[in-house]
Amino acid sequence: MPKVGDIVVYPMHGAGVIENVEECEIMGEHKSYYVLKLPMGSMKVMIPVDNADNIGLREVIGEKELEEVVAVLKGKPDKAVGSWNKRFQSNLDRMKTGDLKEVAKVARNLIKQDKDKRISSGEKRLMDLSKQILVTELVYAAHKNIEETEKWLDEIMTAKGK
Repeated sequence: MPKVGDIVVYPMHGAGVIENVEECEIMGEHKSYYVLKLPMGSMKVMIPVDNADNIGLREVIGEKELEEVVAVLKGKPDKAVGSWNKRFQSNLDRMKTGDLKEVAKVARNLIKQDKDKRISSGEKRLMDLSKQILVTELVYAAHKNIEETEKWLDEIMTAKGK
């Protein structure tokens, strides 16, 4: 069970530090909530303690997983098939898994598609969200600050003519 000070990942939001555990009453029911502070934009998220596992709250990736994520980012993008809304749903489903390698695939594919041919506004928002999720977790996994992580990510994504 995570505790105050732990760094955890909340799918679809990214990684952050548990600042506190608060008791709240919502609709007459008392529950404990993790207060998670995300490094980008000073956003705070409250996560029900008793539902953390179902939501997919997990630890930040380790060194081996970091290497795998970098390999995914450097890899060849998947070919875009189908309509934009089917691709959007498929990418959204990948991101909801909470698996950073899947998030990396979404970012890699959408960045490449956007360079080749303008993507829809929905896909653009998903591309930006996938990059944000990557940055928040890579900050902790690679032990860099936000600016260094964003620069490093851009370098990885533009390597080898991508």
